[in-house]
Amino acid sequence: MPLLRIVHYPDPVLFKVGRPVADESFANGLRKTVDEMFETMYKAGGVGLAAPQVGISERFFVMDVPDEEGQSNKIAFINPEIITVEGEQVGDEGCLSFPGLYQTVRRDMRVIVRAKDVTGAEFEADLDGLAARCVLHETDHCDGIVFLDRMTVLKRELAKRKIKRLQKTGKWG
Repeated sequence: MPLLRIVHYPDPVLFKVGRPVADESFANGLRKTVDEMFETMYKAGGVGLAAPQVGISERFFVMDVPDEEGQSNKIAFINPEIITVEGEQVGDEGCLSFPGLYQTVRRDMRVIVRAKDVTGAEFEADLDGLAARCVLHETDHCDGIVFLDRMTVLKRELAKRKIKRLQKTGKWG
């Protein structure tokens, strides 16, 4: 299965609000794209990957945050909609579109999200911890928001300086 190309900041597709996935897409190859996104995500060492990160300006993402026993929890969220959030967590966050950059980001601890699966069936998921962080991060990508936007102004500026250094040395995508 071919790997997709992960776009890196500041690619313009990362700042666009993704279009909702049309109903006919469920019958026209969406599953193949989702499968390719999972393979790309695994190869890159990530736990989540949104369509805009592979140059597709649409509202869907894949995620595999292992459960407490380390078992895979592979799931695709098509047209995700955040229903409710609560609590707070602060922790390091990375992004496949920002290779090598990890920053402390504040997120909600729990999220309830409604979406469709690759067959078009609607579902709700009640997630917390890393899974909630991942859903919120990837939904942000669907909304044209990158994790730099979730940092304090000072941390954002420091991160941008680090990115410029990585770009100059050729270590940035």
